[in-house]
Amino acid sequence: MTVLLLLTLLLVLAAAGFVLGRQRALAMAGGDPKKLHSLPRFYGWHAALMALVPGFVALIALLVIQPVLIERNLAAHLPQALQDDPAARQLALADVRRVAAGLETAVSRGALTETEVAALDATATDVRATLGQVGVALGSAVSPEVLEAARDHRALTAKASVWRAVLVITLAALGLGLALKQTAPDLWARNRVERVVLAVLMLASLVAILTTLGIIWSMLSESVNFFSQYPMADFFFGLTWNPKFGGGSELGFIPLFWGTIYITVIALLVAVPFGLFAAIYLAEYADAKVRAWVKPMIEVIAGIPTVVYGLFALITVGPFLRDVFAQPLGLGSSGSSVMTAGIVIGILNIPFISSLSDDIINSVPQSLRDGSFGIGATRSETIRQVVLPAALPGITGAVLMAASRAIGETMIVVMGAGAAAKLSLNPFEAMTTMTVKIVGQLTGDTDFNSPETLVAFALGMTLFVITLCLNVLAVWIVRKYREQYE
Repeated sequence: MTVLLLLTLLLVLAAAGFVLGRQRALAMAGGDPKKLHSLPRFYGWHAALMALVPGFVALIALLVIQPVLIERNLAAHLPQALQDDPAARQLALADVRRVAAGLETAVSRGALTETEVAALDATATDVRATLGQVGVALGSAVSPEVLEAARDHRALTAKASVWRAVLVITLAALGLGLALKQTAPDLWARNRVERVVLAVLMLASLVAILTTLGIIWSMLSESVNFFSQYPMADFFFGLTWNPKFGGGSELGFIPLFWGTIYITVIALLVAVPFGLFAAIYLAEYADAKVRAWVKPMIEVIAGIPTVVYGLFALITVGPFLRDVFAQPLGLGSSGSSVMTAGIVIGILNIPFISSLSDDIINSVPQSLRDGSFGIGATRSETIRQVVLPAALPGITGAVLMAASRAIGETMIVVMGAGAAAKLSLNPFEAMTTMTVKIVGQLTGDTDFNSPETLVAFALGMTLFVITLCLNVLAVWIVRKYREQYE
């Protein structure tokens, strides 16, 4: 039984539990809801949750545990040499999963029968050609051990699916029966339902926290592995970035850091004035009709995919800057440059700064403006000397958050600034950032345990710390200097 069908059955049982629980509560109260401790719907929700939660929790647990148990059992079919090498064992198990999936697809499409699957012989039959007839591609030849393990994988998976369905449905039915048995006029159904809802809300918060901790742990553990193979001082203070798979790499962090900061500064020089001026106009000068169509048009920019901005940088902005500024001034002849990427990332950040600044400016009390007007100040003087100082902490926080967003941008940098890691003050030269090199070092068929690959995690951890510091600084500034108005 598929997972989707199993979930559907759980939902059907939960819906039936809601109806039965509500009807049973009303029947026991003689049809008078006033005799019930809780509203009738809470008795229905109590029965529905008792049917849904145990089965759903069991389903999630089995989906996590079953593949691990199946693959542990299948590892015994592999040669001893593969069992002793963890990396080779994982590759072999990946082949087993692919072949098993291919056989399942062939059977489901009617291209193979179960008898033909059992008769397949890797030494006599080309399994790749057999499965290729139904559109299942395999990257390499299939050994007899892998084929036998794939057969066992299908059989164990099918058996596990049956037992999983039986267990989940049984738990759901038992939960529903227990809920109906407990249903009585004096049952505190609302309290039980609210405790479940509270647990779900706490779990949602816990998932966010655990996700963050998981990201930190994964980055930190691989970064420690990298620094055990490459000197930390050479990484943080090296002036050359020249990775060479096979040895002799120079993995200096400073050229990437310089490119990242250079592009971010240019992006902020573009985004902050335009975004802030747009916010001031919308909040203080534009009437309701103008604001109603100008603000959505500005925010449309935020919905454009970054790859589209990358194409815009590659095709339009880069050639324009090269032909109008770089070549006439003798500063370069390439359309890929720091200036190209910085300008386009700045355009990307305009609606971010504009929207946040607009909300912050609108939160300044009207009484401050009225007081300024009352002593004879003009509108521009009121904005400059009253509104902006009052909104400055929030605007500063918005700018720092925009800087974090610019630091983490990848696609625009790849297409607009190039991939050259260098130290230069010329804004019309091609440079790159940490995010681009993270992608580059993890792309392709490379040795995962080599310093040239693990350096991506060190760069990611460094980038995480930088953006975290910027976000913490933004929050601190907002809390430290925020004005409290009644």
